[in-house]
Parts: sequence; C-alpha cells; structure tokens
Amino acid sequence: MDTIVAAATPPGVGGVGVVRLSGPQVEEIARRMIGELPEPRFATAATFRNASGEDVDSGLALYFPGPASFTGESVLELQGHGGPVVMSMLIDAALELGARMAEPGEFTKRAFLNDKLDLAQAEAIADLIGSGTAQAARAALHSLSGAFSSKVEALAEQLVRLRMYVEAAIDFPEEEIDFLGDEQLLAGLKSCSRAFEELRRTARVGRVLRDGYRVVIVGKPNAGKSSLLNRLSGEEAAIVTEVAGTTRDIVREQISIDGLAVELIDTAGLRDDPDRIEEEGIRRAREALKSADAVLWIQDANESPEQRIDEKLPEGAEIIIVRNKIDMTDEQAGLAADGSGAVRLSAKTGDGIDALHECLRAAAGYRNLGEGAFTSRKRHIDALRRAAKHFMTGKAALEDMKAGELLAEELRLAQEALGEITGAVSSDDLLGRIFSEFCIGK
Repeated sequence: MDTIVAAATPPGVGGVGVVRLSGPQVEEIARRMIGELPEPRFATAATFRNASGEDVDSGLALYFPGPASFTGESVLELQGHGGPVVMSMLIDAALELGARMAEPGEFTKRAFLNDKLDLAQAEAIADLIGSGTAQAARAALHSLSGAFSSKVEALAEQLVRLRMYVEAAIDFPEEEIDFLGDEQLLAGLKSCSRAFEELRRTARVGRVLRDGYRVVIVGKPNAGKSSLLNRLSGEEAAIVTEVAGTTRDIVREQISIDGLAVELIDTAGLRDDPDRIEEEGIRRAREALKSADAVLWIQDANESPEQRIDEKLPEGAEIIIVRNKIDMTDEQAGLAADGSGAVRLSAKTGDGIDALHECLRAAAGYRNLGEGAFTSRKRHIDALRRAAKHFMTGKAALEDMKAGELLAEELRLAQEALGEITGAVSSDDLLGRIFSEFCIGK
C-alpha cells in the first residue's frame, strides 16, 4: 500500500494550513521531515524540512500510529502556515521522500477498507462538509455517528432471522409447519413491513435534507409565476410585467422553509403558440420538470379552474395546484375547502403563503426530526426501494402459493440490497463513483 499525501485544508490564504499523510512510510517520512517521530497524539512543535534538509516551514506535527487513526494506517498531520506556496512546498517534500498524491476521497476510502467506518458513514463525511443548512449538518453528523447504518443493519438482521426460520422449516418438512398459520412467521413479516415503511419514510426526509427539495413553478403565461418566486424568495429575483411571456429562461432561487432547503425554479409560461425565443424557454421548462421533486401548477384565480398539468414528470413528483391573484377575487386564502388540495393565495399581498409553505413541507415528507434525523442519498433510497420490493414479492409468494422457498430467496435478495447501503455488499465501480465525489484531502 502506498503512502499518500494531500492538503487537508482548502486552497487559498489562511493562518493555518494542514498537510496530511497516511500509509506505511509515514514513520520514515516523519523522521526525515521533522528529525524525529513525534509522540503519538500530542502536538509537537517542529521545523519541516525537504529531502535535501532545507527548512520549508515550521508549525505543529501530529502523529497517529495505526490502527488507532482515521484511516486505520499510520497518519501524520503537518500544521503549517496556510499559504498556497508553503502548502505546495510541504507536499513536494513529502513526494520527494516517497509519498504520492492522494486521489479524491482516498483517505476516507482507506478508512472504509480498514473497517473504521461503513459506506454510509463515509458518505456522511462528504454530506457534513457540503451541508447547506444547520439541520442538514446535524443530520449528517448523526449519520456519521452510525445512526442510519444501525437502522439498516437492524432491519437486515430481522430479515436474516426470518430467513433462517423459513429455511429451517423448509429443511425439516416433518415438522409440518403451516406457513400461513404460523404466528412467529406472521409476526416477523409484520414487523419487517413496519420497519421498511419507517426506514424508507425517514430516508426520504434524509435525502431532502442532503439534496434539498427541487420545486418547479409552471403554468400559463401571466399566471403570476415570477411574482410567486419573488414572494417566496423575499427579493426581486425575476422580472414581473403585465406582458404575458416575460420569463424566457430558467430563474433559480434557494430558500429555506423551517430548515428545509428548497430550490425554486421559475419557468416560461406553457402555451401552444409561442414565438421562437419563448419556445426555447418552454423547452427548458419541460427539461426542468424532468428532475422536479414537486411542481407548483399556478392558475389565475380570475379564470375557471384548469385541469392538472399534462407534462411528463419524474416518478413520485408531487403536484400542488396554486390559485394565485385571490386579491382580485372573493376566494379565501389557504387550502381550498372543496377537497381539491389547491392552495389559494396572493403573490402580491402574501396572503396564503403560509399555507403553501405547509403544503411544501408535507409534499417533501419533511418534519424536524431533531436528533433522529440523518442524511441519505438517492442510491440509498433506490436500495431501500429494491429491498422492500423483494420483501413484498416474497411475502406475496407465501400468501398466494405457500411458497416458502420463494420467500427465502426474496429475503436473501432484500438483505443484499440493504448491504449495498453500508458497503457489506459493494463493487469496485460503486466505490470509485462514491469516493470520486470527495475532495482530495478527505
């Protein structure tokens, strides 16, 4: 295994810059650069030298012998002055002494490969660094502590116990276990069903905390889409005029609703006979819809209610009907009483905006989970979906055909899908994609 080196602090000028090394040559490089091996886990004042013995910088050295370190290998951190030239000189000195430049995320990858953390915890490090809100940061820290992993592993253990029971019954048919009447088996299936439902719901909230909630605003020209964007964002982000078709391009704004990070996307009005420039805006609007988590379908309250949007949306995208301009009608602000789920508001006066906030929180499945929150990613949601599908397929095979063999196989496949989340089941290609998203020094 090579010894790797990289700057652990971001590029730029600062009071302190940190260079990190990890690998089997750390002790030798430390003696050459510092003149001695620092006392483990104590900050040691030192002068840093290159391979020729020339002084490069001075500062503090921290030595963590493996396996009691972040990566599980011997680790050396050099805390010098935070200038880009100094950082480059320190890295060059380490390279001259036998280290190589680390790849993106390689420190964390080594921690994963040395069983210092699982894959979900490794991803939580990147999530914590890239947190956009305080709630997201707390959730990422909770994931890093193993909260998400422990829930996944607990569910996987339930599947294992259930599978062992089913396979034992299959292997010993003389016991004459009636699968459909066996209380222990039925209780296990019911418990797993509840666990899948709860974990998938919480993971969806975790995905929103990490990635934010993408809301695309669409509707006919002059329905008040840009006015609503400005009202929600609290600033004049989009041009508003009485001329239909003012918006020709995509306008994006980031807002926070009680800790829920929302990306608002204002689009060109959808109509059948646009001019050439507006036609391109409509094309971009339809492209934005393909990745929407939710759609605000804006209607003019002065006109009769329209049908729901007839555009292609991603699976699971929520549609919220918004009746705008109620300041010009006799409609009351808030949720419509006719059961349509429409929100009545005025982007001009702000009446009804609180009701829209509540609808967006509900559509995202968002609630402030406090210490119970954790971050999750799209691949986690996909793995949970596949695991739940295998479980339900097996459960149906048992109920419809008393097929214990099929149930046992589907439970095995569900367990493997869950294993992808923590890295119990993984591939080199998956690991490469995940750790390539990290910064070099992590």
